[in-house]
Amino acid sequence: MFQDFAISIIRTLRQRGFQAYLAGGCVRDLLLKREPADYDIATDATPEQVMEIFPDTYAVGAQFGVVLVPLPDEQRKESGESAATKSQAVEVATFRSDLGYSDGRRPDEVRFSQDPREDVARRDFTINGMMLDPLSGEVLDFVGGRKDLEAGIIRAIGDPELRLAEDKLRMLRAVRFAARFEYQIEAETFAAIRHHAYEIQFVSRERVRDELTRMLTEGHGRRAFLLLDETGLLQEVLPEISIMKGVAQPPEFHPEGDVFVHTLLLLDNLPQPCPLTLAWGALLHDVGKPATFRVAPDRIRFDDHVDVGVKVAEEICRRLRFSNDDTKQILALVDNHMRFGHVSRMKESTLKKFLRLPGFDEHLALHRADSLASHGNLRTYDFLRAKLAETPAEKIRPRPLVNGDDLIAAGYVPGPKFHEILEAVEDAQLEGRLLSHEDAMEFVKKTFSVPARSVS
Repeated sequence: MFQDFAISIIRTLRQRGFQAYLAGGCVRDLLLKREPADYDIATDATPEQVMEIFPDTYAVGAQFGVVLVPLPDEQRKESGESAATKSQAVEVATFRSDLGYSDGRRPDEVRFSQDPREDVARRDFTINGMMLDPLSGEVLDFVGGRKDLEAGIIRAIGDPELRLAEDKLRMLRAVRFAARFEYQIEAETFAAIRHHAYEIQFVSRERVRDELTRMLTEGHGRRAFLLLDETGLLQEVLPEISIMKGVAQPPEFHPEGDVFVHTLLLLDNLPQPCPLTLAWGALLHDVGKPATFRVAPDRIRFDDHVDVGVKVAEEICRRLRFSNDDTKQILALVDNHMRFGHVSRMKESTLKKFLRLPGFDEHLALHRADSLASHGNLRTYDFLRAKLAETPAEKIRPRPLVNGDDLIAAGYVPGPKFHEILEAVEDAQLEGRLLSHEDAMEFVKKTFSVPARSVS
């Protein structure tokens, strides 16, 4: 649908006498026989001319020559969107050259051009610098992108020092593309990244977070984080992960190696597609180990590494400006990942409460990946999968047999004791010892005495 819509835009622009081509990542993906995530168009038409031809166009960066042409209403409704978004529109950008990048992100000034060569020269990497005429099939390749695509190379267009200085996030993008496509970063580009790695500190934390999230969720997290380490970027963006290197673990539980090796192996075992929170929970699950490492008489130990890890993970989430909801789930994953080792000893009530943790499917997926990246034993994972399959939801989270009003009616005085009473009733209910309201109230009266009323 999007490809046909993008081609129709190109055809319309051509009919009006303008040049127009598919450009950037969509050309790369099409040449790789992959389905592009979105379609971008480059043209010599100015933003004003584009908006005149397509009246519903949304100007999202007209000063940089960028506008969005949304899908027609009927097609947008088919896809469930009521308003135009980046995912429901084609980006149309005017050929341009960029003049200066004083903020290390956006050009200080742009000059619109009639020449696609000028437009390509300011783009990031050769594999993203090609244009495609979808009507004739001709590929415009002024920078050797097709050759690098075939050779599996990530190479900056022109001078790598200049390209990376223009937008410092390109250092992380180079790593992400190399990981995603299993390519090598060209030597001069790699050297420039190492030389400027410390400058990633000048990039907004949100942009860094989003780029790291893509690395973690695209299915090549281990490769991405090895490259982050090799380029010196890891120490700059996530020093808490970098210090995992060399932190030994007890070989009887972790034959695979140190905390860093284990964490990166775990990333290889995450499900695809992978939720953001699961990916970050996986990365941070053992982040408390470096600070708690000690060699005890019996073996290597990490006392309280979960509690320490939650605090470290919370600082990382705050630093990278995760939403409150995402932070809560990431911290829950870190906080609960060791509880799986106690499943066989849990009471039925404790187990059911464990199973009803919010987003328990992510907890279970993390446990599976954690196990595969260490001892390889999936008995607990298989047991819990079976338990979930055979236990109706109403048995895991049953309707309460007793509430506070019932206790008040029976003569109990509201206060902290209520929580203890209601929890005891719930536990007995989850264990199948209480089946009715009457049974529950009888249990309460036998177990908890009604306080005597004071006589005035």
